Amino acid sequence: MVDPPLDEKILLVHLMDRLGINTADIGLPGAGSTAREHILALAREMQNLSITPNVACRTLVGDIEPVVEMVQKLGTPIEVCAFIGSSPIRAYVEDWDLEKMVGNVRDSIRFAKENELPLMFVTEDTTRAKPEMLEALYGAAIDEGADRLCLCDTVGSATPEGVRNLVDWMVGFLESRGTESVRLDWHGHRDRGLGLANTLAALSAGVERAHACALGIGERAGNTEMDLLLVNLKLLGWIDRDLTGLKDYVETAQAAVGRPLRSEYPVFGEDAFETGTGIHAAAVIKAFRKDDPWLANRVYSGVPADDFGLEQKISVGPMSGRSNVVWFLEKRGVEPTDERIAAVLERAKTSDRLLTEEEVLRAAD
Repeated sequence: MVDPPLDEKILLVHLMDRLGINTADIGLPGAGSTAREHILALAREMQNLSITPNVACRTLVGDIEPVVEMVQKLGTPIEVCAFIGSSPIRAYVEDWDLEKMVGNVRDSIRFAKENELPLMFVTEDTTRAKPEMLEALYGAAIDEGADRLCLCDTVGSATPEGVRNLVDWMVGFLESRGTESVRLDWHGHRDRGLGLANTLAALSAGVERAHACALGIGERAGNTEMDLLLVNLKLLGWIDRDLTGLKDYVETAQAAVGRPLRSEYPVFGEDAFETGTGIHAAAVIKAFRKDDPWLANRVYSGVPADDFGLEQKISVGPMSGRSNVVWFLEKRGVEPTDERIAAVLERAKTSDRLLTEEEVLRAAD
């Protein structure tokens, strides 16, 4: 995985701000001097934006000390996301005991709050942790003044039903502590392919803030896809904002990390709004001929392309009909004569795939 240069990170932050993304993880202070230089530069850039900075730190005072120094230089806050593993399997591997874990949580959060840093306490692998361990860790975080608590599906092991159950349990725990003002976050991975579904389940169950990454890029199989999360939140009516800039965000992120975008990737892949099947294409074309782009973007699509700065694409292949060819040629300024249509269809019916633009135009020549 590529760590993009600073100028590309700054561009991504600006694109995220335009999309209404609330906050961005801008680095891990404990990763070294380069990471801290980037964090400081990005946080300074964000002083004039609506999006706010956060950083990931272990529940160690030494990890948080550099953040205090950076905030003193900036004069504006950086949210600390202090994390610790919470599953029995992790504690066993690390030879941790609960008393020591709780002590680290208390010391680190107390230090952060004494220095007036906003703080989210994160239990890694929450979905595989025992309730009594979570009660001890979250209870210590609440006692020391944590502003937010984050539930994590660190290895993507949860299902939507399990996520809802966990959030319900957490809401009940907060109520029992009389701390309903503490806000809840969700952080999910997609090892089982359920990252997006689990994040939507967490939000529907009462989580206020959800974490996601551009194109889902992250460790192993990655995280919830920020772009697809925003698409779904808009289609569900949970947010109302201009998302026509999502395409630029996706393409910039893809280039920055050097990951090619799969053609079949939902919404933003090259094939997402392409159809070569005659029946489907004919319906889309009829809608366009009614001079109704709104209808054309919905008649054979569950995602309206125009809401996200995209458009329908009519192609020609072995399952195409006459209307595909007529539309394809007209859009390229070529008169769709009967001879040309017949020649293109003859070429298409002998192909085992969609024809390229060059192949269609050559057949029509």
